[in-house]
Amino acid sequence: MEGNQRTTCLVVGGGPAGIMLGLLLARAGVQVTVLEKHADFLRDFRGDTVHPSTIRLLDELGLGEGFRALPQSKLGSFRLPKGGGDVTLADFGRLRSPYNYIAMVPQWDFLTFLVEAAQKEPTFTIRLNTEATDLLYDDRGKVTGVAYRTRETSGGETGTGEIRSDLTVACDGRGSVLRQKAGMLPREFPVPFDTWWFRLSRNPDKQEIASLTPRFAGNEVLLSLTRRDYYQIAYIARKGMDPQLRAEGVERFRGRVSRLRPDFADRVDEIRSMDDLHLLDVRLNRIERWHKPGLLLIGDAAHAMSPAGGVGINLAIQDAVAAAKRIAEPLLRGNIGEADLASVQKRRWFPTVVIQNVQLLLQEAIFGPAVRGQLAGPPSPVLFMARHVPWFRKLPALMIGFGPRPEHAPDFARREPAGVGH
Repeated sequence: MEGNQRTTCLVVGGGPAGIMLGLLLARAGVQVTVLEKHADFLRDFRGDTVHPSTIRLLDELGLGEGFRALPQSKLGSFRLPKGGGDVTLADFGRLRSPYNYIAMVPQWDFLTFLVEAAQKEPTFTIRLNTEATDLLYDDRGKVTGVAYRTRETSGGETGTGEIRSDLTVACDGRGSVLRQKAGMLPREFPVPFDTWWFRLSRNPDKQEIASLTPRFAGNEVLLSLTRRDYYQIAYIARKGMDPQLRAEGVERFRGRVSRLRPDFADRVDEIRSMDDLHLLDVRLNRIERWHKPGLLLIGDAAHAMSPAGGVGINLAIQDAVAAAKRIAEPLLRGNIGEADLASVQKRRWFPTVVIQNVQLLLQEAIFGPAVRGQLAGPPSPVLFMARHVPWFRKLPALMIGFGPRPEHAPDFARREPAGVGH
């Protein structure tokens, strides 16, 4: 066993919530250590949407210029096919510039960018190849850190150890190990569909601001996100269909894609085998209490979001900002208490519930009926307003782009602005 170590705040999980929280706390001067179980961030088909709320936050942190230099494409609207044409439901171009689009940025680039910013702070440490396996407690039942195991990149040898901390923050995703070890069970909401991600090539010469328009056929849906040099595609169908799809084989799946998007028929051979499909087991849940003494859960560990609206990353980052504002000073004083942790949940509970309820409505109106072959779509008054009242399209864009109760960077984390307004 490796020697015992100590840090002030231990963040478990190197996703958007964990890295952002680590960056913000380090800028406050808090000794913070982030554990990430993988050796790097290079994993396909994680959420890659960076919404206006996050872009504005990066500007406030003085990171906007560097973020805009990352390889990315822009999403300008969300549309639905209706009556032989498309109806724009959300028009991000109606939001105030420069926060009038969704950026599509590979998550490995985004996380690497945030880590590089955090590593400029002397109190920030990240440990890759380090997986938290259990919680540590004192004799009063307070969480005091984690047990972990490591995997060396050369040769695959493993080691074990413990890290003690004043506060442990679980940012380890919808399958949170720490949530399970703490006995904190989420309330699950029914979701009738799963998503299979894959990619197809595109001509990178044309870099227009793209729109997102789902295509429906029978009980299947296809969403295509325009990236710089490829399409990131989501095939959406009935939950539990994965064994059937894989048993049918790649030729049958290529036919499904061609039927939904005939314009992709000339490149479906790029799907070489069913191994090129990455299944997302869609979940929608939340835990009723995000904390216990010495432990706080945020992001997907506290509330798994459906892919509808692509809000998961941004809601998790908002959690991290709210948490940093409320725990940085108590951590620096050395008297972090459960009331501080409760204040994080109190701040973020309302937007979490609102967004999840909107996702449930979208599920009931669009995705659920679609995978049952009964597509109804939004109510007629909504479609009428979207088609004939241009300003109405700004409302869904605001909900998706910023959400209820968007967070701003704490004063202690701000740096010189990147030259754009707020």
